[in-house]
Amino acid sequence: MAITLGGLGFAAALTYFNRWKWLWNEWLTSTDPKKIGIMYIVVASLMLFRGALDAGMIWLQQSLSVGSSQGYLNADHFQQIFTAHGAIMILFVTMGFLFGLMNYIIPLQIGARDVAFPLLNTLSFWLYVAGSALINLFFMVGGQFAAAGWLAMPPLSELAYSPGVGVDYWIWSLQISGLGSLLSGINILVTIIKMRAPGMTLTRMPMFVWTTLCSMILIISAFPILAMTLVLLSLDRTLGMHFFTSTFGGNPMMYVNLVWSWGHPEVYILMIPAFGIYSEIVATFCQKKLFGYKSMIGAAIGITLLSMLVWLHHFFTMGSGADVNAFFGIMTGIIAIPTGVQVFNWLATMFRGRIIFNSAMYWFMGFVCTFTMGGVAGVLLGIPGVDFELHNTLFLVAHFHTMVIGGALFGIFAGITFWWPKVTGFKLNERLGKYAFWFWIIGFLTSFMPLYILGFMGATRRLDHYDASTGFRPFFIVAGLGFIIIACGAALQIWQIIVSVIERKNNLDSTGDPWNGRTLEWATSSPPPVYNFAIIPMVTERDAFWEIKQSRINTDDETDKHEYEDIHMPKNTPMGIYISGFVFLMGFALVWQIWWLLIVGLIGAICCVIIRAFDEETEYTITAAEVQKMEAGPNTLYG
Repeated sequence: MAITLGGLGFAAALTYFNRWKWLWNEWLTSTDPKKIGIMYIVVASLMLFRGALDAGMIWLQQSLSVGSSQGYLNADHFQQIFTAHGAIMILFVTMGFLFGLMNYIIPLQIGARDVAFPLLNTLSFWLYVAGSALINLFFMVGGQFAAAGWLAMPPLSELAYSPGVGVDYWIWSLQISGLGSLLSGINILVTIIKMRAPGMTLTRMPMFVWTTLCSMILIISAFPILAMTLVLLSLDRTLGMHFFTSTFGGNPMMYVNLVWSWGHPEVYILMIPAFGIYSEIVATFCQKKLFGYKSMIGAAIGITLLSMLVWLHHFFTMGSGADVNAFFGIMTGIIAIPTGVQVFNWLATMFRGRIIFNSAMYWFMGFVCTFTMGGVAGVLLGIPGVDFELHNTLFLVAHFHTMVIGGALFGIFAGITFWWPKVTGFKLNERLGKYAFWFWIIGFLTSFMPLYILGFMGATRRLDHYDASTGFRPFFIVAGLGFIIIACGAALQIWQIIVSVIERKNNLDSTGDPWNGRTLEWATSSPPPVYNFAIIPMVTERDAFWEIKQSRINTDDETDKHEYEDIHMPKNTPMGIYISGFVFLMGFALVWQIWWLLIVGLIGAICCVIIRAFDEETEYTITAAEVQKMEAGPNTLYG
């Protein structure tokens, strides 16, 4: 309701100020990866608000529903909220934020003017939006959501136990957004491989580029598994097949194997880019090169490979046998080694560094504490004997949230703080940023430390009611208070942005390099021009922009004249919106089994692709004179 009212208010403001045409031409149809990145972050922020409300409702129910009191939610409604919370936070919040940062920063860091496939980029974003819309559409059309857990495990997700359309909404919203993620993964991978600036070899790439590359490889490897698994589940539900049923030869454990062979790499799809963000922040605010750069690359590659070999630790209790359990338990222990290598390299970078305690560094230090604790808990769960006792308890919930919030989400907040002046042209308010961090870290520990204890006490996951004699209630109340503290931290972040916008004239970034940065994104103006670089830089060292600045100091050469050339950039196009709109219709039709609408959506999407294929005027030219005029300012690499 709050998101709907906010959307109506935004629409009313656009109408009042007559800005609809501007919004369409400058943003919605844009192929500029920087604008697409910003739109990813805006949508992910809305979905974060949606998912956080679900979390608050879960904690409130668990605090109230004890003994004779049944709380304010019935069991089925609670399970729907639990399912929506997990799916939204993983696939529509964390993924959205990371794709937003990647779209904005990766082309800048590799010295590129654009991504490899501009149309594919806008299509990927609008598929993500279509999936986000579909997963919330049940509020208006359908009434109920899936109640089978965030991974919709059979037999709960089969038609016999979930006869409504809730599971179908879950299936097709994930399919559509997952397709967008897969296309974006291909696009960013090709961009990194093929569009690096001259001289930027693989061992000269920034760590965020390296970790993004590893994450995109995982997306391309793992998301097709999810797509086919959901297709099989949908066939069970719509055509009466028996891939995952307990009858007619089906096997629910096959679904568990398939979904976790996607699901565990997905955790590292979220985590590995965050490691790259932390690497950039530590090197910048310690004012020295990242320690152990090549070992960091090896660690990222090692995590990427090993992440495909640990999925079975999610279901040690299935009865695969001691040998299988031992193998996956050993792999789970081994994957902690490259992660530990990265942590020690960050600490070594800080050693004797001239550390600037910016709020981005606060997020990093909070991450080191929480992530180390969560990693130890993960290794503990990787021991089959221990997992037999803890696998279905709140201990696992606490571990997972420690990794994803303390690792990925803190990394996202650190990255947004770090790159905010590059995106907007002014810094965020540091005082409010640090206050927000302390509320987040204290609230996080208050919320999830009790869950570790509850797990040892035997409190199971998805628990909507319990007996007073268990002694669970005090811990649930403390966890609920932690959520309130986190909410205060989130409110401070919103207030931080508002105050920063109001006071932006006092915090302007007139240099393009507010942090004395080391990588090429700081070589452009803030915000960067649409073409990123008037002249593609030549890279000779790992920290490319740092070396350029040192060269300037050593040669005292800031007066070079540069011959600019015409720059060809892709035109804006609404085709991403149109294709995604038709795909959305297909998803809605599959949910409700409206076959004629499915055909309409399919034909519409195909027609849009054909029309675009025959469009030969997809670029426009920025003349050399226009480039020279735009580059006349002092805050660019060649200014």
